[in-house]
Amino acid sequence: MVNYKCFNCGKSLTEKTLEKRFVCPYCNSKIFYKPRKVITKVKAV
Repeated sequence: MVNYKCFNCGKSLTEKTLEKRFVCPYCNSKIFYKPRKVITKVKAV
């Protein structure tokens, strides 16, 4: 499942929420982005 975040209000949205209309239900914005996962770096010893 893909998660999106609204660029305008910052609310998290799921793919199912945006299935019918690609508009934020909270602020009616049409700009979204996929938040990146935090990558942890491990140092070799």
